[in-house]
Amino acid sequence: MPFHLPSRKQMLLASALMLLPFTALAETSTANADASEAPLAGAGAYLAAAVAASESDYAAAVEWYGRALTSDADNPALLEGAVLAHVGIGDMETAAKLARDLQATGAKSQIGTVALIADNAKREDYEAILKEQAAGGSAGAVLDELVKAWAKLGLGRMSEATEAFDKMAKTKGLEAFGLYHKALALASAGDYEGAENILSGKTAGSFPLSRRGVIATVEILSQLERNPEAVEMLDRNFSSGNDLEIDDLRRRLSAGEPLPFTIVRNASDGISEVFFSMANAVRGEADATYILLHARAAAYLRPENAEAQLLVAGLLEQQRQHDLATQAYAQVQPSDLNFHIAEIGRANASFAAGRPEAALEILQGLARAHGDILAVQVALADGMRREKRYDEAYKAYDAAVKMVEKPNARHWVLFYSRGVVSDQLRNYDAAEADFRRAMALSPNEPELLNYLGYSLVDQGRKLDEALGMIKRAVIMRPDSGAILDSLGWAYYRLGRYKEALPAMEQASLRMAVDATVTDHLGDVYWAVGRKREAEYQWHRALSYGPDDKLAARLRLKLAKGLDAVLAAEGAAPLKPLEAAAVTP
Repeated sequence: MPFHLPSRKQMLLASALMLLPFTALAETSTANADASEAPLAGAGAYLAAAVAASESDYAAAVEWYGRALTSDADNPALLEGAVLAHVGIGDMETAAKLARDLQATGAKSQIGTVALIADNAKREDYEAILKEQAAGGSAGAVLDELVKAWAKLGLGRMSEATEAFDKMAKTKGLEAFGLYHKALALASAGDYEGAENILSGKTAGSFPLSRRGVIATVEILSQLERNPEAVEMLDRNFSSGNDLEIDDLRRRLSAGEPLPFTIVRNASDGISEVFFSMANAVRGEADATYILLHARAAAYLRPENAEAQLLVAGLLEQQRQHDLATQAYAQVQPSDLNFHIAEIGRANASFAAGRPEAALEILQGLARAHGDILAVQVALADGMRREKRYDEAYKAYDAAVKMVEKPNARHWVLFYSRGVVSDQLRNYDAAEADFRRAMALSPNEPELLNYLGYSLVDQGRKLDEALGMIKRAVIMRPDSGAILDSLGWAYYRLGRYKEALPAMEQASLRMAVDATVTDHLGDVYWAVGRKREAEYQWHRALSYGPDDKLAARLRLKLAKGLDAVLAAEGAAPLKPLEAAAVTP
């Protein structure tokens, strides 16, 4: 939701604060300072809060809106911003309190209404929800109608609730919302047959079901003692081995266990599902803050809904609020079958926040507890590789590979990743074997073709074959700077310097601040006789933070020239170049 603009008075005060010279501030009398300090500080806090909010820095926004409200407690714009900031950090109780203060000003706010609905639903005060709607509070037309229906169900007014759901089910474009929530309402009241008729399409035609919709249908079928049909439905929608929760449902159903209906147990759960439905409906279309508002409400009402917690965490990562994301991931309990997904997310958020050691600790702990899950071993391996702990990365990738009994095309990345680590450990034969196994599983992966081709080129082996691989990769990814660099480097190693030059220049344009690419460009310039340009590129490469080994080699080339460095390394000298090739 957009924030209200500051008033003209606030803007003038802020301008005055920014333009007032420091010396004038120092010379202002104590009496004058006392008279002007409060409004000026309030305006500064408002602007700081607005900046924090625009950057989705909810923690900072909470702090600054709090300061601004001390001098302007009834300002609707400040109150609305503070409500959203507290929702952002997950403090729904304070958000609701501020929303009531906002309501008392007479202002209408969708943000405030969402916070109030969540608070009332948490306390199962359905009368309050209906009363506030009657007074004009609105969270949006679709959400209002669904919440009203669930509130009426919470008050035991089932016929009025179903009428409200039916009304929405007959509204063009909103049919799925009305039908889905009516089915959940019927199931929560024990009418599993009526719910199944809706979800199966018998009542009003079929409509797409989300993952939770499929699980709801499966649980309903199980309550109707139709476990085989429930298994068939899972098999139609989910492959085996990719989702622990789905696999567990399949196992329990196949064993004849009657599954309880858990998706929505009461009206409060139903309202949580409304918020979750709304958040999912606008994913990829609405602003992340708007989606987060609804996802936070859903998770607050139903903390055990791992999907809602994961959605909240993912949105916070999208907004670069990595600390808040780690807190959201931590809300998924160890007993939940999605716990490993949350822990992998928490580790990734810790990496993004610049805490690699904390991230690795999370992954190592997860591997100790859930090392039999393929995704866990892969995540641990990826983390170790990221931190260049290649021995540990290799062990984790190796464990992951051994867990796959019959590798198929989607497993190519396991062999590729283990090969990359072997290459870094200079186990070139093992690396090549893994790369070729990956190619056998999925022959047209440009990243794989490029890496193997470049690795062979760098080792000076099988250069013609390597060049062919890289050319195939270029055809698939013609704008990739990394692949163009490999192409140029392959030509260079083959002594085809004139052909290397355009590819390397294109690579440099696409990866303008990459030390390795810039170094390669310098080598190619030297090989074609453009030595001043080569030295310029080597100087540039040094400024891009190369590792110690590359930096030392760059300095040697600048001091002695590439020919002398190659000779000192015992490498083959550059091939002679015809005169025409040295013209810039």
